[in-house]
Amino acid sequence: MDKFADGLTWYIIFLFSTTLHEASHAFISYKFGDRTAYEGGQVSLNPVPHVKREPFGTVVVPILSFLLGGWMIGWASAPYNVNWAMTYPKKSAAMALGGPLANLSILLLCAIVIRLGISSDIFYAPDSINVSTITRAYEGGIYAAMAKFLSIGFSLNLILFTFNLLPIPPLDGSAIIKFFMPDEFARKYMNFVYQPGIGIIGILVAWNLFDHIYFKALLFFINLLYPENHYE
Repeated sequence: MDKFADGLTWYIIFLFSTTLHEASHAFISYKFGDRTAYEGGQVSLNPVPHVKREPFGTVVVPILSFLLGGWMIGWASAPYNVNWAMTYPKKSAAMALGGPLANLSILLLCAIVIRLGISSDIFYAPDSINVSTITRAYEGGIYAAMAKFLSIGFSLNLILFTFNLLPIPPLDGSAIIKFFMPDEFARKYMNFVYQPGIGIIGILVAWNLFDHIYFKALLFFINLLYPENHYE
């Protein structure tokens, strides 16, 4: 039953975090002149249109990843007009940045609430950190549930933020780097990364890299959260 409750908590947070990620992509592209995602219903915090677009990435993969590893990852997607992206490389880079920034915002919100809980003697820094236990409550009941929810919200959004920032197609990081390219070079770059098969190769490479990066990123952010503890 505890495993089921943990899985349900992870999934609720995953669904909200992924929906906000994709809605942020969609909102920015809409504001910058591409109505594709807006017309597809993706400028919304309602998870239904996002799940309908990517049921495998929003349902099957997160559940399997939790059953196999005890944590969740998955994906959704917001459609966009490729011609718009080619015409406005910087605007499409801003669209790509919106998703990771949404996850960073949730991560920071969780961190702020944890620190407020610590200053109010509700939460404390545990001796041992894992992805489901970033903080603990002195008491059970609602406070323990809040500690679990905040811990998972912190970890999951760090996962989504870190993974999506990898500069490997088709991840957001591969589009964000267009900010640093002249427009003409950015268009040549997009012509390359849009080739069939590049995305699949990129996901395989990113997945192998992520194993080496995530726990270092977690340790870095944990020590920002608890600068007095010096976790190693």
